[in-house]
Amino acid sequence: MARSRDGVEIAYEAHGDVANPAVVLVHGWAGNRTYWRHQIDPLAAKYYVVALDLGGHGRSGVGRKDWHLPAFGDDVVAVVDELGLGKVALVGHSMGGDAIVFAATQLGARVAGMVWVDTLRSLGDEPVSTPEMIDAFAAPFRENFAAAVDGFARSLFLADADSALVDHVAADMAGAPQDAAVGSIGYALNRHPPLIAALKEISAPLVAINPDVSPTDVASFQAHGIETVVVAGVGHFLMLEDPGKFNPVLIGSLKAFGGFER
Repeated sequence: MARSRDGVEIAYEAHGDVANPAVVLVHGWAGNRTYWRHQIDPLAAKYYVVALDLGGHGRSGVGRKDWHLPAFGDDVVAVVDELGLGKVALVGHSMGGDAIVFAATQLGARVAGMVWVDTLRSLGDEPVSTPEMIDAFAAPFRENFAAAVDGFARSLFLADADSALVDHVAADMAGAPQDAAVGSIGYALNRHPPLIAALKEISAPLVAINPDVSPTDVASFQAHGIETVVVAGVGHFLMLEDPGKFNPVLIGSLKAFGGFER
């Protein structure tokens, strides 16, 4: 266990040769490190691979006063520091993409590059959500967490997705610790301004790997120096739905980072 800045314990696992460049895998909202299970072995053949549970998720601790997104960045930093890692590549799925950006602002030159896995489809103008709109968005998750998360999780898959996988992910997310999930869901809105501000502090390259389930605003990413790769025939959980298609894209993105050419 590592310990985040506010004292929350952060669970993680590490695989591969510690002498190799390190790749840190960060899951999304209401997920956990097992969502990277199809990436561990292929990556560990080339890199030192670390998968962690963000605070309030998986086997990590709870009790945080405010589950804001920069705090999840602190969780990533805690694990990187606990392991004494030098150069790292940070990979974040969905909300995990926010976490790695906020982590990178602290880690500085130690970050060789970052990969977003369906974190955003656009980084352009975002309508501002009022406190009332945020409250209305979060209300179903407060009132009936399991039902709201189940429906939300299922909506992230394509209609022809593997039903057993859909059922597993929906049940897993619906069973996530509610403290962090409910406490952070409101931060899904109004994400762009703090992310854009944080990106301005980071010199490391960033690649966004997105599904083609809806259009990606490539131009808005390019305006912030972000390279985009679109993967066809998958939904939000690219790494689980089609690892045979996703893994080569991820590894190809990592190879472009300085020191990660393997």
